Amino acid sequence: MIIDVHGHYTTAPAALGEWRNRQVAALKDPSLQPKVSELKISDDDIRESIETNQLRLMRERGSDLTLFSPRASFMAHHIGNFETSSTWAAICNELCHRVSELFPDHFVPVAMLPQSPGVDPASCIPELEKCVKEYGAVGINLNPDPSGGHWTSPPLTDRAWYPIYEKMVEYDLPAMVHVSTSCNACFHTTGAHYINADTTAVMQLIQGDLFNDFPTLKFLIPHGGGAAPYHWGRYRGLAQELKKPLLDTHLLNNIYFDTCVYHQPGINLLTEVIPAKNILFASEMIGAVRGVDPQTGHYYDDTKRYVEATQNLSAEEKHQVYEGNARRVFTRLDARLKARGL
Repeated sequence: MIIDVHGHYTTAPAALGEWRNRQVAALKDPSLQPKVSELKISDDDIRESIETNQLRLMRERGSDLTLFSPRASFMAHHIGNFETSSTWAAICNELCHRVSELFPDHFVPVAMLPQSPGVDPASCIPELEKCVKEYGAVGINLNPDPSGGHWTSPPLTDRAWYPIYEKMVEYDLPAMVHVSTSCNACFHTTGAHYINADTTAVMQLIQGDLFNDFPTLKFLIPHGGGAAPYHWGRYRGLAQELKKPLLDTHLLNNIYFDTCVYHQPGINLLTEVIPAKNILFASEMIGAVRGVDPQTGHYYDDTKRYVEATQNLSAEEKHQVYEGNARRVFTRLDARLKARGL
C-alpha cells in the first residue's frame, strides 16, 4: 500500500470559499455574518471535486490512500478571533470527514485546529477531541505561527503548548507542523513561510528538551523538513554547542520528514541524510506547486517518481517510506486499516 500522508482539500467546492468570504466580511460588518446552515455542499459536489482531481491523480500516479486535511492556506488563523477560527475549523473538518465517508478506501481525515493569535492553545482541545471521536481523525495539523508570518507565539517547546501535547499523547496523535497563509509581505506563503516554518520547528526542537517531557510525542515536519536536511551538519554542530544529545537520539525518535520535495536531487539528498525510518511518503498534490516540470515532462508534485528513482533506498526501505512508517507513526491509521483486514 502506498500511503500519502500529506493531502489537503485544495479543490473544495466553490461554495466553501464563498461562505468564508462572507464570514471575513462580517468582521467589519456583523450584519453580514453568515449562518453555518447557509453553506450548502452536497455529496455530489464533494464527489465531483474529488473524483476529477485528487482521486484521478492518485490512480494515475499509483498511490492508494491519502491522509486528508483542510486546505492549509485556508486555515488563516490570523483572521478574526477564536470564534472565527472555531466556526471555520469545524466546517472544514466536517468536509474532510465527509470526503472520508464517501471515499473510505482512499481518504482518512486529519484535523485542523481552531487556533487564534494570543489565545490559549488549550481552547483547541474540544475540536481536537470531536475530530478523533466522531470523525476518526488519525492526526492533527499544528500551526506554530497563528499570527500569519509575524511569529508572535512562543516556541513549540514552551509549556503553553503542553495541553495540546498531552492530548496528542493521550490519543496517540501525530501532528504535522504546518503554517498557513502569510500576511507578512516579506514572506511568500508557500515559497518562504512554509519552508521557514519547517526549518524553524526543527531548530526550536533542537534548542529545547520537549521530548524529555513527552517521550512518545510525534511531529511530522513537512516539505522534506525545510532546510534542515540540506544543513544537517549545521544542526548537528549547533546541537553539540548547545550541549544537547546527538540528533539521532535528541530528535529522530520523535520527528519525521515527508517527501514533498519536488525534484530528484532533493529526494536524493533527503534519503541520503535522513534515515529511512524517519521518512514518510507524501506529495501534497494539487498544492503549492501544480505545474509540469519542463525538464522531465512530469508534474513537480508527482513525488512517487523521485522515490522510485533514488538509489539511496533499498526495496525494504521503500516499503517503509511508502507504508510501514506511516502505519507506525499514525497508529490510529494502522488500527483502522487492520480493522479492514489490511
